[in-house]
Amino acid sequence: MIAILKYNTGNSTSVKNSVERLGYECIITDNETELLKADKVIFPGVGEAKSAMKHLIDNGLDKVILKIKKPFLGICLGMQLMCESTEEGNTKCLGIFNTKVKLFPSTKPVPHVGWNNFTTINGLLFKDIALNNDVYFVHSYYVELNPYSIAECDYILPFCVAINYKNYYGTQFHPEKSSEIGQSILKNFLKL
Repeated sequence: MIAILKYNTGNSTSVKNSVERLGYECIITDNETELLKADKVIFPGVGEAKSAMKHLIDNGLDKVILKIKKPFLGICLGMQLMCESTEEGNTKCLGIFNTKVKLFPSTKPVPHVGWNNFTTINGLLFKDIALNNDVYFVHSYYVELNPYSIAECDYILPFCVAINYKNYYGTQFHPEKSSEIGQSILKNFLKL
């Protein structure tokens, strides 16, 4: 069973639909037992960091996330909340990845919205994926390049678009909105 973490952000339903299209059973839940029992957990995210972290803390989900030993994937805001902190609302985050989230400089339009391709990729999430493939982004904040980066992209500056430490993975892009390439990346995660 695949669990999608239920909290006060959007996008859970489109992630669930993507997982089910790949042939996996899936639930949206904030129940600790279900989350810890799941084969994989996905932490979706479309929203604002400060209120999302407050919801996680108020509901004890911050502690549950840190207990999960199975493969865990944060998407967009979910990935950012797994870092040390974000400039969005000057928010302290979960601290799984020892790196920070920053606001893009406004030398080009912000948010970064639309399709962009990878400049580097590495690791199991990108098995059989080529650099020249585009994925879909919607974000104003970015994760700095760091030792956990497994994929990079360039928009205004080079930044981390996928990350991995132990069983924790994150993607800044939305695999559930990234057509066949996104489905392939999501499938690679579900096969871990």
